[in-house]
Amino acid sequence: MTRSKGSLDSLVRRPRRNRKGVAVRSMVAETDLLPRNLVLPLFLIDCKEKREPIGAMPGVARFSIDLAIGEARKAFAVGIPSLALFPRIDDKKKDSFARESKNPDNLLLRAVREIKSAVPELSIITDVAMDPYSPDGHDGLVRDGQVVNDDTLPILAEMAVAQAKAGADWVAPSDMMDGRVGAIRRALDDGGYTDTSILSYCAKYASAFYGPFREALDSAPRSGDKKTYQMDPANRREAMREARLDIAEGADALMVKPALCYLDVVADFSRKFELPIAAYFVSG
Repeated sequence: MTRSKGSLDSLVRRPRRNRKGVAVRSMVAETDLLPRNLVLPLFLIDCKEKREPIGAMPGVARFSIDLAIGEARKAFAVGIPSLALFPRIDDKKKDSFARESKNPDNLLLRAVREIKSAVPELSIITDVAMDPYSPDGHDGLVRDGQVVNDDTLPILAEMAVAQAKAGADWVAPSDMMDGRVGAIRRALDDGGYTDTSILSYCAKYASAFYGPFREALDSAPRSGDKKTYQMDPANRREAMREARLDIAEGADALMVKPALCYLDVVADFSRKFELPIAAYFVSG
C-alpha cells in the first residue's frame, strides 16, 4: 500500500521536528539544569592560605576562609548563585552542648561575614546541626547514650539565630529532630530575622553515602548510628509526613538527601507540594 506525499501521517506525526537543532531543542525543553540551579558546598578549616585535600572525595578540599573567598568568586563568575558552608571544628572547641556554634567569632560565622563582604550577591546557606560541634558526633544532644529530641531544639534555634545574625540567607536544619523547623522559625522571628529562609533537610535518609562528608568535617558519631532520627530507607510515604510537618512549621524549601537514590521521593514532593525542592546527592 502506498501513501500520498501529503498525507496526515507524514505531516503531523513527526516529533523529531522539535529536535532538529540546538535552538529548537532549547526552545521546547521541558526541564533545564543550569548553573543558577546549583549550590556549591564549601568545606572550611580554621587557618590561613591553606587548601587541604579530602581523601574520601578526590578533587575536593577544605579551604581556609581567604581561599574560600576565591572559590566563592569563581562560583559566582560562572553563574552559581549559592554556597553551602560546612566547618571543620577543632576537637578542643567541641562540647556536648555545641557551645562553639554560638560563638560569634567561630569559623563558620566568620566565613559567612567575610564571604558576604567579598561577594554580597551570593546567597549563603548554613548548616544547623550539632554534629560538627559535638564530641559525640550526633546531630542532637546525647544524654545517657540517647539522642534527646526536645532538649536539642533550643540549641538548634540559638545556632540558627547566630547564623542569621552573621548574614546567612538560608539556615538549613539537617538534624532531623522533630519540631526543629518550628523552633527555629519562632527564634528567627523573635530575633527580628523574619527574612532569613529555612531550607529543611526534610527527607534525610540514613545512608552510607554520608561517609565522605563525615570525614571532611570529622563529624562521625562516636557511638551508635543515626537511625533513630534519620529516615529509614524503606519508607517512602513517611517522607510525605515529614514534608507536611515541615511546611506547617514554616519551612521555605524542602530537601531530599541523598537525592539520586530517592528520585521517587523527589518526584512525590514536586507533584504534591508548592515549595521549591532541593536535591542533595551524597553530601559532597
